[in-house]
Amino acid sequence: METMTTGDKKIFAAIFVSIFGAVMGVGIVVPLLPVYAQNLGASGFYIGLIFAAFSLSRTFLLPLFGSLSDRTGRKPYITIGLFGYALVSVAFIYSDTVGGLIWLRFLQGIASAMIMPVAQAYIGDITPKNREGFTMGLFNLSMFTSLSIGPLLGGVINDLAGLDAAFAGMGVLSLAACLASLFLLPPVREEHVMTRGSVPAKWSLLLTDRFLYGLFCLRFVYVFCIGTIWCFLPVFASSIGLSSSRIGVLIMLGVFVSGLLQMPMGMLADRTDQKRMAICGGLMTAGAMVVYTWAVDFWGLFAASVAFGIGGGVAMPPLMAMAVVKGGETRAMGSVMSLLTVAHSMGMLFGAAIGGVAMDFFSLRQAFPFAGLIMVAGVVIFAVCTYSKRCEVDADTPSVARITGPHDGI
Repeated sequence: METMTTGDKKIFAAIFVSIFGAVMGVGIVVPLLPVYAQNLGASGFYIGLIFAAFSLSRTFLLPLFGSLSDRTGRKPYITIGLFGYALVSVAFIYSDTVGGLIWLRFLQGIASAMIMPVAQAYIGDITPKNREGFTMGLFNLSMFTSLSIGPLLGGVINDLAGLDAAFAGMGVLSLAACLASLFLLPPVREEHVMTRGSVPAKWSLLLTDRFLYGLFCLRFVYVFCIGTIWCFLPVFASSIGLSSSRIGVLIMLGVFVSGLLQMPMGMLADRTDQKRMAICGGLMTAGAMVVYTWAVDFWGLFAASVAFGIGGGVAMPPLMAMAVVKGGETRAMGSVMSLLTVAHSMGMLFGAAIGGVAMDFFSLRQAFPFAGLIMVAGVVIFAVCTYSKRCEVDADTPSVARITGPHDGI
């Protein structure tokens, strides 16, 4: 089994540290924004618009930056995006209007579109063959751990020093991440994507690839469930009398458990049938959404959150491993990763919106099993789109062969 070169290990460490700092910085601030906006006089509609502005700009620009990075290199987009995060952090300190917050979140979404899929593509470029699950699982630790730490740290900073200090903290972390990328990543001319000498697949081919569509659907429905949980679990938990601190634990728990499983499940994904593993994890996630419906106290919700974290921890490493192989096959790693990040953004948006409709027409509890049904539907679509008789091989077969599915037009 191949391993990373010393140079690639340095690249991995630089990107890991950069993403950890940037995501933790955002995690410090984002949970505090609704309260800040409300203090500025924002209604519920405008608070929603503040968050929607980020997703809107991010979703539409993800494919552009992913595709450009396949042709012009990864480093410029990661560095500029992180510097944009730092500038927005400073601007937040001086913003005293709801409209200003909306525009800043819109700009922050643009910066985000330049960072995450391009960073994932860079990791994909340097991932050794048959080590896709482990490598992406290890990299995902940077996001899961920072997402767990950021909100807790933000609450402490806000209580001790105020909201401006939290914005400043995001700025410092983002700037540090920018400098790490600027000085630790090699020049663009030395990047794998620039030295391979091959032409990336066109968007017209990627968008008609059934296998890639299956990956997109599974990522979408998984994040759809996350959007439902993050929006409605606090309301549901509050309705049964749980404190804010316990609600915070429940929200963080799923992310934390998934983070713990990224490396071991990534290693397992490199040694077993990745599609079956992703399907099992998806069905576990759907089952966890039903458990939320049955919960009547903190420990019931605790168990559901742990189950959801386990499901995500099982499903996501093989999915990302398959995405890396698909990106390598098509020579369009940036485009493939940007499509999965689009699925993430859309899942978060639709999970909150459609879950709200289910709550309004039925009851608050029904938002969770409804999301579970969406998850099952997505798993079925994933299974159909990635089905191929060529995948029925033993566990010793290299992972490229294990996940090869239909290649419509590629």
